Formats: sequence, C-alpha cells, structure tokens
Amino acid sequence: MKNKILNPEEIGFFALGGLGEVGKNMYVYEIERKIFIIDSGILFPDDQLLGIDYVIPDFTYLQENQDRIVGLFITHAHEDHIGSIPYLLKQVSIPKIYASGIAVDFILHKLNEHKIKKIPRIENFKNSSKFIFGDTKVSFIRLTHSIPDMFGIVIKTSVGNIFHTGDFKVDFTPVGPPAEFHKLTKLGQEGVILLCSDSTNAERDKPIQSESIIGESINELFSKIDGRIIIATFASNLYRIQQIIEASVKNKRKIAVFGRSMERTIDIGINSGYIKVPKGTIIKGDQVDQHKLNEMTILVTGSQGEPLAALSRIASNNHRYIKAIKGDTVVFSSSPIPGNQEGVNKTINKLYKLDVDVITHGPIADTHTSGHGNQSDLKLMLSFLKPKFFIPVHGEHRMQRYHRDLAIQCGVKKQNTLLLDNGEVAAVSKDKIRFAGKVPSGEVYIDGTGIGDIGSKVIKERKLLSEEGLFSVIISYSKEKKMLLNKPTIISRGFIYMKGNEEITSKLSNNIEQLMQKEFSAKTINENLIKNQIITTLNKQIYDITLRKPLVIPILINLDQ
Repeated sequence: MKNKILNPEEIGFFALGGLGEVGKNMYVYEIERKIFIIDSGILFPDDQLLGIDYVIPDFTYLQENQDRIVGLFITHAHEDHIGSIPYLLKQVSIPKIYASGIAVDFILHKLNEHKIKKIPRIENFKNSSKFIFGDTKVSFIRLTHSIPDMFGIVIKTSVGNIFHTGDFKVDFTPVGPPAEFHKLTKLGQEGVILLCSDSTNAERDKPIQSESIIGESINELFSKIDGRIIIATFASNLYRIQQIIEASVKNKRKIAVFGRSMERTIDIGINSGYIKVPKGTIIKGDQVDQHKLNEMTILVTGSQGEPLAALSRIASNNHRYIKAIKGDTVVFSSSPIPGNQEGVNKTINKLYKLDVDVITHGPIADTHTSGHGNQSDLKLMLSFLKPKFFIPVHGEHRMQRYHRDLAIQCGVKKQNTLLLDNGEVAAVSKDKIRFAGKVPSGEVYIDGTGIGDIGSKVIKERKLLSEEGLFSVIISYSKEKKMLLNKPTIISRGFIYMKGNEEITSKLSNNIEQLMQKEFSAKTINENLIKNQIITTLNKQIYDITLRKPLVIPILINLDQ
C-alpha cells in the first residue's frame, strides 16, 4: 500500500513512538516506496497505567505495509530502542534486522526468551558497513553513549543525505571507542538535507561529565568505604557495571549480583567480551555471608525505586539473602528518571530507617553521568552537519521545542524545522519540508501475556477501582415466573466496609428490589436494559449518600437456566 500523502519526489519521515515521550522509540523513513525502520523500543509505564508491564508502539501501519519494509535498523541496545522487537516480529514480517555488537547479543537473548520461532536474519554491521537498496545507501557513524556500540545512521538518497543520531553525547575521554567526528565533518561537507537528533537533554546547559571521570570517582569512593557496599545502577549501563567491577577488584572486594536484568546483562557482557571480570570475583547470592563485610560489593537493580527490584526489597527488609545493617553504604549510581523521584525517595527513606549510609549523585560524590548530550553537544552536532531541514526526536514536547530553538541558533531557518507528534508525517524534498498528514499511531499495552487486549477503558476502570472501589449487586430471579428468588445481595470492595454500614446497604438493596419488581411488570425482560438502569440508579443514589462514585457491577442470575 503506497503512502498517498507523499509526492513521488518526497521522502517521508514519522515516528510510531519517541515523540512527546522518552521511550518507545520507533522511527520510519519512506524512501522511493521503501520503508526503513529505525529502532523498536518500549516505554515503561507511569503510575497511571495500573497493572501494565510495558507500552509498545501501534504497529498497524507497518502491518498494512509490510511488503515495502526493507529492514529494521538498530542504533543501540537499550530497552527503549529494542524492547518491542519480539512483539513487532509477532505481528509484522521483517526481512532483516541490522544491529551491531552487543545489540545483537541482547536482541537474540530477548527473542529466545520470548520463544520467537521465526527469527529474521540479523546482520551484524560494523562502522565500515554499507548497505544498498536501489538508489538508497545506508551506512553508520560510531557515537558515544552509556552502552557500547552506539551508532548514528546515515541514509544517502537521491533527495540528499539524512542523518539519524540515535542517543548520543560528546565525550572526548570515553570508556569505549571514541566517536567518529571525522565522519560527521565529512558528512557535513557533503551536505545533509535532514537531521533527526536526540532531544533528551536539550534543556540542560550544564556540562555532562565523561564516563571515565565517573569511573575514577567510583574507585575513589570505594577506597574510602570501610563496610559493605550496596550499589544500584541501570542494568543496561554496561560501562558503569564494568567500572563497578574494576573498583571492586582494585579494593579487593567480591561481587554478588541481584536482579534478573542485572544478571542477564552481566552474562551477555561477559560472553561477548564487553565485561571483563577476574575469575572468582563474582560469587553466588548464598555465599555473601561467607565473606567479611568490607570485602563485599552487592550490585543490584532498583536504582529507580521499582517496588519489586532487589534494592527495594533490601530497603523493605524482605530480601532473601541480603539484610541491610548498620555500617552498610548504599550508593545510587544513577539519577531518577522524570516521574520516578517519589519511588526513589521512598527507597532512600526506608534505607535511612535501617541505619545505613546512603550516597546519591551530587556535589559530594560523582556517581552518575547522563548518556545524552547537553545543549553544547547538540549544537556541536548541528555545527558539524549544517542540515538544511531539522526535526527534533527522542524527547518530550518541551525538549523538542528547546532543541528546535538550538537548531535555529545554529543557522537552521525556522521554516525548515518541524515539531511532530507520533504518527505525524513530514514530507521532505530538495527544497521544502512540510507536514503531510498522519498515519495510525498510538499506545499498545502489554499486560502479562496479553498484547493490546487492555485498552484505555480498562485502564480507566482500574483507576476507578483504585480510587473509588467496587460496588456489586447480585440478583437471583426467575425469568419465567418474573420474580426475585432472593433479596438482592450487596458486595463492596474498597468502597465501604460492610459491617457498620448495614443501613446503607439495606436501603440500596430495597431500592433495587423495587426497581426489579417494576421491570417484572413489563412484557419481556431485557437483561442489558435492566443492568444499565441498575447502574444509573445506583450511581445516583450512592453519590447522594457518600459523594463517591465506585465501579458499579450488577450481576443477574436467571436460575431457570
């Protein structure tokens, strides 16, 4: 199916995730009727999405146009860029996945975990790799981030060169290989028609420290701590995990790892050679008590205050192996993601109650640095490439707006920039960028094994249940005799306590009984109509009595059946 909103000479760009949000990254370029997909990530739900495990993009457009897809190109191995690949492959035919280094290992592990039977060929590209699709050529430029093998993607087309940065920051003393600034300079000299660039830290003007400085800071911190160290960081931050291992080895500490995602990352990192750890350094959880406190590092998940993560269970004093004691030092080698501050604060307060020391990133100790570039880094990218057209991606709306303003400061004409939402299509020609229309987009909720079977109405009901509770009335009747067989039974959960509120429940039960008697006088009994009338009646009466609106569920049981 051809995208009818594009003219023949135009390139299309849109996002199915990643605009107006930090996460769920999925970007689509349409070039000469071919579809190039960049990244396929997940979004971790906020407190409003009750019971939801993950949020993924809506793949409807890709399903309808899968015959035009040439491949899925992966910038790096973070969950917000690869997390939805298993769900994508269950719904859309992807001919090939292009990924590099550690990203290949993570993707294969993820597909095996989801028991994906038909895995497309995975092309493990290098920084020198080039792939040709008709008149379109795809190549890669190594950039620096908080995980190895982060690549920006160059798409050379008949309209001009496109550069998609992926996540990046400018780090002149990185832990891993340096960014290929010479390639960026050369690409800028050739000319860039369109730049789509990471906006996560577009509001931040303060310097972002190098990963190598954080490694030195962690080592110095470890050398000054006498007792046991419990350190939490992002499981996806391989560089930080390696730095913690190195600091532990230098200070003659054994390491115990807790948290499934952390264990998985370390296994993949060791097998692929990205994490190097001397034999015997990592011990099993049940061996922790066999070592002196000042000889132990406990590496855990839970840096964002996740309720079920290892650190949260330690803070709640219900971890299977680790009991926090006076003299322990808990180090947060992370910063709270927006929206997670409350959860992190709760964990910290619980830890202080257990009389342990807590160190967070700040003026006293450098325990974390961002993997996303600040305003200077973003300006440097714009100066290297000098794009004609610019679209800020990967970020909330305010971040995109800040980034657009930075581009204008760097010489991009305002009329040559576009601020987009997910699903909105930009059409790019040699002389013009325009808003072309929309494609289907949205959020799909993952709840347990269910994909997309939880909609906004269910979320609304869950929210109502959590705030107002449940009020149910069970009605046993005979349809043939047109009579109640029992007095309506009231059940309340999370609304009112039944004992002590007999007067209210009895009154409501009597009212329903009267309503049913009235319905029995009709020629035919319509159960759906009766249920709607009960809901309407109870909603009004309950609100008049309690000023609350619980979820009302009538259950009609025809005992003739």
